[in-house]
Amino acid sequence: MKYYIIAGEASGDLHASNLMKALLLEDEHAEFRFWGGDLMQAVGGTLVKHYRALAFMGFAEVIMNLRTILGNIKMCKKDILNYKPDVIILVDYPGFNMRIAEFSKQKNIATHYYISPQIWAWKENRIKKIKRDVDQMYVILPFEKEFYEKKHNYPVHFVGHPLLDAIADRKQITPEQFRKENNLNEKPIIALLPGSRKQEITKMLAVMLQMVNKFPDHQFVIAGAPSQDLSFYKQFIKSENVAIVENKTYDLLSLSNAALVTSGTATLETALFKVPEVVCYKGNAISYQIGKRLVKNIKYISLVNLILDKETVTELIQDDFNEKRLENELFKILDHKYREKIFDDYYDLEQKLGGKGASENTAKLIIKNS
Repeated sequence: MKYYIIAGEASGDLHASNLMKALLLEDEHAEFRFWGGDLMQAVGGTLVKHYRALAFMGFAEVIMNLRTILGNIKMCKKDILNYKPDVIILVDYPGFNMRIAEFSKQKNIATHYYISPQIWAWKENRIKKIKRDVDQMYVILPFEKEFYEKKHNYPVHFVGHPLLDAIADRKQITPEQFRKENNLNEKPIIALLPGSRKQEITKMLAVMLQMVNKFPDHQFVIAGAPSQDLSFYKQFIKSENVAIVENKTYDLLSLSNAALVTSGTATLETALFKVPEVVCYKGNAISYQIGKRLVKNIKYISLVNLILDKETVTELIQDDFNEKRLENELFKILDHKYREKIFDDYYDLEQKLGGKGASENTAKLIIKNS
C-alpha cells in the first residue's frame, strides 16, 4: 500500500520512523511519502517537508506565522491528491493534522491517527471532529482509552507507549566509550534538556546554566537537538564545566545522575531511563496566559505526573522557573533518600505503560483496518 505520513516534531519523527519499520515487516510493498525528519528519511521513501520548517509553538507564534502555516496546509492537501495514498497516518501535531484529517475524510482516504491529540487537557471539543474525520485512533497513554470510550463513546486502540520500544531497541554504548567520544570527565553528569525549538531553548537554557557554578562536583551536559546547530548552543555557555552532545540524548540519559528537563515528551523519556528530574517550563507570557485559561481539569504538565496522577517530579512553571527554585529542587533530587522515592514511582510508571510493541501493534491494526 501507499502510505502518506505527517509528523511535525522531533518526537513524531522518532515514533513515525519506528512505525514505518513495523509497516515494512507487515507489508513488504509499502511505499512512503511523508512530512517528518531525518529518522523517517533513513527508513526510506520521499520526504516532502522537514519538521524544522513546521516548528511554531505557542499562540502568539502561530498567529505571527499564520500565512506560512496555511500555505503548508494547502501544499500538503495538493501533494496528497497527487500522490493518491491508500492510507493517511497522522502522528500527533494536531493543529496541522486535524485539518488534514478533515480533508482526507472528504476525499475518502483511510485516515489513521497515531498518538492522540491531548484533548483531555484542552480543546476537548475536538472530539466532534475526531469522531467525524478519523477512522482509527491509536492512543499511547493508558488513561486515554477510558477518556475516549467512557466519556465520549468513541472506540480507540491502546497500543502501548512507543518510547518503550525506542529505548529498548537502541544501540547501547559503554560509559567509558561515551565519555571518551564526547570529551567528558569522570564527574557525575547532570543532563540539561532545554527542548528542541530555538524559542524554548533560548528561554530555558540560560536559567538551567545558572546551576553550573552552584554544583561544581558535577558536570553539566546539554542534549543537543538534531534540529539545531552546535553553534546555537555555544552562545549560552560561559563555563568550562559544560559540554554538548549532539543527537545522543538516550546515551546521555543512560549515564546521568540527574536532569533538568523542559516539559514535553523528554520528561517521560528521562523517567524511563530512571533519572531523577526537575520539569521546567517558561513560555511566551501571552501564550501562557491564554493556555492557562484553556486547559481544564489538568493538575500537572509533565507526562510522568499525569500518568501516575501525583506529583512524582517537581514542575517549575513560568515564574516558578527561576534560579533559586531550580537550585533548591536540584539539591533535592541529588539527595539519596529523596531519589529512592522517585525510583519507586518510576517503577510504577513503567508498569502502567505496558510492555514493548507499540509500533508493531499499530502497524498490524493499520493494515487490518485499511
